[in-house]
Amino acid sequence: MTSQSSTAGKTSAKATSSGQSSGQKTGKSQRRRYNSPLRRRQTAETRQRIISAGADLIHEIPYWDWRNLTFKAVGERAGVSERTVYRHFSTERKLKDAVMQQLVNDSGIALDELEVKDFATAAAVVFRFFASMAASTPEETDPTFASIDQHRRQALLNAVARVAPEWSERQRENVAAMLDMLWNLPPYERLRRDWQFDTERAIEAVSWVIELIQEAISQDRRPG
Repeated sequence: MTSQSSTAGKTSAKATSSGQSSGQKTGKSQRRRYNSPLRRRQTAETRQRIISAGADLIHEIPYWDWRNLTFKAVGERAGVSERTVYRHFSTERKLKDAVMQQLVNDSGIALDELEVKDFATAAAVVFRFFASMAASTPEETDPTFASIDQHRRQALLNAVARVAPEWSERQRENVAAMLDMLWNLPPYERLRRDWQFDTERAIEAVSWVIELIQEAISQDRRPG
């Protein structure tokens, strides 16, 4: 009787072990399928579709009012649910940051590689990018703008420092600030609206001023 009981216990233990092993293998197999290259590619494609949808919306929003860039609006444009947008971006700030980076990439400007000698070309690229958008000067500051503005200012300061290393910090800041004004949205809008310049003429006028600044730097004519 004891022998039969022992044999039954061993058989049961083996069955349990076999079942657990089978379950573990099934679980691992499911995880492998879930994390498959195809799944990762689909996830990346969905994320990019969401970001692109957000960028498309920004091209249509007047006054750069990013309050309209909501999970619901972006999801509808991307053809996905709000829940899907939330899975990729846990907050609207993170969504806006990703969209802003997409817009920077779309503009064709590599801020970290910016050089003073190429600034007129960069300004022309920015003005043509502005021309593709419905936005006017933003009426209020969004945290997303603050982040990209800081990056842009630092890129300009770095570019000026490379060509005028012996100038004082104040002098380099003066030059960087003037260059920043020249490729920003308000001057472009003023040239278009008040002076009735088309985009190419606005580029022509601003490029001339930029060349004067470049000439002053090359001749060591310091501001102040």
